[in-house]
Amino acid sequence: MLSIETPKPMKKALKIFGIIVLILLIALITAPFLFKGKIESLVKDSINKQLNATVSWSQLDLSLIRSFPSAELALHELSLINQTPFEGDTLVYTKKFSAQMGIMQLFKSDGLSVDEIKIDDALINVVVNEDGIANYDIMKASEEKNDTPSEEESDFQLDLKHYEINNSEIRYRDYPGKTFALLEKLNHSGDGDFGEAIFTLRTHTDVKVSVDYEDNNYLNKNYLQLDAEIEMDLDQMKFTFRENEAKINQLALAFDGYFQMHEEESEIDLKWSTPSSDFKNFLALIPEAYASNLDGVETQGKFEVEGFAKGKIAENSIPQFALFMNAEKASFNYPDLPKQVDDISLKIDVVSNSNQIDDLRVRIDEVQFRIDQDRFSGNANLENLFEDMKVAFEANGSINLKNISQAYPMPTELDLNGLLTANIKSNFNMSDIEKERYSNVNATGNMRLSDFKYDDKELKNPYEISTAAVLFSTNNIELQEFSMKTGSTDLSASGRLDNLMGFVFSDADLKGRFKATSTNFVVSDFMTSSEETAKNNEASSEEIKIPKFLDIAMDFNAKKVAYDNMQLTNARGSMLIKNETVSLQDVSAGIFGGSITLKGNVSTRGQQPDFDMQLGLVEVDIAQVFTQMELAKNLAPIASALTGRVSTNFDLKGNLTPDFSPVLNSLSGGALAQIVKAQVEPEKTPLINNLNNEFSFLDFSKLNLSNLTTSAKFSDGSVSVDPFQVQVEGVDIDIQGNHLFDGSMDYSLDVHVPANLLGRSISNQIAQLTNQDLEGMFIDVPVGVAGSFSNPQLNLNLQSAIQDLTNKIIEEQKSRLRGEAEDRVRDGLRNILGGDKNSDGDDDKDRLEDKAKDKIRNLFGR
Repeated sequence: MLSIETPKPMKKALKIFGIIVLILLIALITAPFLFKGKIESLVKDSINKQLNATVSWSQLDLSLIRSFPSAELALHELSLINQTPFEGDTLVYTKKFSAQMGIMQLFKSDGLSVDEIKIDDALINVVVNEDGIANYDIMKASEEKNDTPSEEESDFQLDLKHYEINNSEIRYRDYPGKTFALLEKLNHSGDGDFGEAIFTLRTHTDVKVSVDYEDNNYLNKNYLQLDAEIEMDLDQMKFTFRENEAKINQLALAFDGYFQMHEEESEIDLKWSTPSSDFKNFLALIPEAYASNLDGVETQGKFEVEGFAKGKIAENSIPQFALFMNAEKASFNYPDLPKQVDDISLKIDVVSNSNQIDDLRVRIDEVQFRIDQDRFSGNANLENLFEDMKVAFEANGSINLKNISQAYPMPTELDLNGLLTANIKSNFNMSDIEKERYSNVNATGNMRLSDFKYDDKELKNPYEISTAAVLFSTNNIELQEFSMKTGSTDLSASGRLDNLMGFVFSDADLKGRFKATSTNFVVSDFMTSSEETAKNNEASSEEIKIPKFLDIAMDFNAKKVAYDNMQLTNARGSMLIKNETVSLQDVSAGIFGGSITLKGNVSTRGQQPDFDMQLGLVEVDIAQVFTQMELAKNLAPIASALTGRVSTNFDLKGNLTPDFSPVLNSLSGGALAQIVKAQVEPEKTPLINNLNNEFSFLDFSKLNLSNLTTSAKFSDGSVSVDPFQVQVEGVDIDIQGNHLFDGSMDYSLDVHVPANLLGRSISNQIAQLTNQDLEGMFIDVPVGVAGSFSNPQLNLNLQSAIQDLTNKIIEEQKSRLRGEAEDRVRDGLRNILGGDKNSDGDDDKDRLEDKAKDKIRNLFGR
């Protein structure tokens, strides 16, 4: 057999190569541990030198394998926390911040040169406070100002080739500028050579954008996508856009031009337009959540968008700006919907011909469309948008709202229906709206909605509006007719709206005064599902919320009102709804076989609803009150054993549950009750039976409560009853004490028992002591009542009470005997001194004293 032997020099080379590879592998594995301390110290020192903020991270990783032949430095859970005046606020947080650099950078002693940066899952929170201070202004001021560049190199050199930001969010809130912007699900990347003075940067961006200005929403999660090639001239700070395409929602825009930054101002020259004129471009402008997918949509006609921005951007200057949108003889038809929208035309111009923001104006001409035979058209003109906006608009036409959902994809939970007709014309300045100078608001026309049904997952029942007719005039807007149903409730109203324009255009509260009538009004029909519990995936509770935008006065009349399990009849009165509070005045109704009056407030403004109410019940049936009114059961549980009629006044305040039931332990106030006529049913309460057992000679079922007046105070879950007196078969009983809403009680009864009711043997013994009949003699028997109303515990000692009476009689006998002895002595003196037995007692006493003195003087020779 032949064998081929590897030459010795080759073996040696392979061995050396293997050793080198092994050493490199060991170095790659161990280097992170050798250099980690140096890198982390270098990073922290550099940051602390430059920033006026607190920087921290949970972990620093240095890897030489994942990104070989580069090294990767990663900071996990990196946060940048502001100092004064935003102390404690998070400016930046990112789940991971990583940078790549050449491995040889690790061996340099004068800093690092970074090639690539990645930021994942970041939150950037930018704030400008009321004083105009920005929380991102965190660079430390230089101790020495020098116009010449420093020769000392920075610790970091950003010779970037690639950067990216993934799945991040940027929040911007400018309080003085009344501006809020939110960029959600931001993904942005760029490739270029930042080490060169002039290079091409290729970028991709996709993000959802929301913008609010002065409490008005202009963009709401609108999708924006941008692919751009930008020529970067870093020396001139000029950025030229070439071969760029953007998407707003689903609308494609092509643009070109440049943006250049100068020391005191910036310069812009951009033009944009739609690549095509298909009317589908207009549908693409609508957010996808409302326009749905455009695949398969048939369109006719054209829609074009073009515009420009050109000029300087400075503190008091904006570039000239124009945005033109135009559609003619257009139509569209979604493949899965039965109807199409025809005869669409619109012309919208947004133009500013100067460098002043006040010159920006919006003109909307001849917006119109048709669905079947329904036509609708309108126009508007807006000027001076940012100071005192001037508004002029017209709307005219009729439309079956059901046809909208049959021609355009609406959200599944929104079921439109009904017929809307309008013929409105108005013009005004926003300053007149905001300052409520409604006489300066010109408005004419009318609007009518009929057979409208509104349903929502939060509503217990859909709202069915059979008619809503509004007449517009300069002085006010008259609600001529309004009729609706929800559940088993019907409601009709008429009146006036004082500021409908302010409500629509400036988020003002809706003000007005109305008269409302109902044949049947059920409060629970207006309950809504709790949004918070739904978010927590719990069973939704029901609550009543008073709308915060209402400032309404209302006079009402309802034949029947159902609240909880209580039924009211012929309810009438007035209410003021304002600041999420209902104020009731002069409210009266029939209830519990009598009547009720109400005055006070109910509010949902706080975290928990509350009320402050004065309530009067006049000659109501006691049984109905304590069967249907949960509050009464807790205030006076013993009254559940009564039948008859009572009048009472409550002064109550406390918290309410979401469905407007009182929270018992929060109640405070007082009550005054007068029982007109009442009888006791002992079988309904153990307390009466227990008293009957202890006092066998009394029948507590014959308790006389007629014309009884009592008062009580309550707070912190306790009811304190002022002392009052009742009678049982002619026996007076004094009562006082308190009980809790949980049913436990602490009462004391003082029973004035006639002695002749205590039995023959006891009566004879007492009679022997007094030598007189027991008529008019009483024994006070104290009774302690504890436990609960369902299980009362009595504490009394009749024998002890009898012994106390005996001791009292003995003391009276002693006093009587002392009086008799004094009479005998007085008679003896009278015989000695010659007093007149028939003379007046006091005069006789005085004469006896005088005669006694004379006798004593004679006796001693005076």
